[in-house]
Amino acid sequence: MEPADPYQLYDREQPLILAMWHGQHFMMPFFRRAYRFKVLISRHSDGEINAIAAERLGVGAVRGSGDHGGRFHVKGGVSAFRSMTELLADGCNMALTADVPKVSRVAGLGIIKLASESRRPIIPVALATSRRIILSNWDRSEVNLPFSRGAMVVGEPIRVPAAADADALEQARGALERALNTGTERAHALVDRRTSSAADSRRLEKLEREA
Repeated sequence: MEPADPYQLYDREQPLILAMWHGQHFMMPFFRRAYRFKVLISRHSDGEINAIAAERLGVGAVRGSGDHGGRFHVKGGVSAFRSMTELLADGCNMALTADVPKVSRVAGLGIIKLASESRRPIIPVALATSRRIILSNWDRSEVNLPFSRGAMVVGEPIRVPAAADADALEQARGALERALNTGTERAHALVDRRTSSAADSRRLEKLEREA
């Protein structure tokens, strides 16, 4: 794990919004310890399977998702957003995939607006295993296999002001996207036992260009 004890961060920041890329979520329930968590799951038929699995693993579900065309009423986005805000206010942590629906590795604004409305921090998390099957679907789902080395990389909290304007929301969205991509690269390097010097150099060069 990086850092070595991320649970100290969780203890300090609760209730929090745990963010991950879609397709890296299969192992997440096993890292929750005794924390109170609920996860956002779509109303799609595929989501029903995930909801049943989450319940069996002791993780409650909020059903709903966003939509490219802003039709939040169609997919239950408005009620889900309200439910998540209320749960966070009540001290319950939320776990969400950050991707725009059906667009892999591009963070959407929904999770950013939730952080702004709830005034709770987003904690970016990436998880990888050494033995894995990467599916050729839209989110590049990683099926984690037994007898693997595992790595969980946790980024710094991302805080979004309550009165954030469009520019501030976009800055936070970009920061989350970069944190998740950086964490994913690092998690894979750890489990694959690749030297991190080259990856770290590229990451520093990219950060310097963006600055």
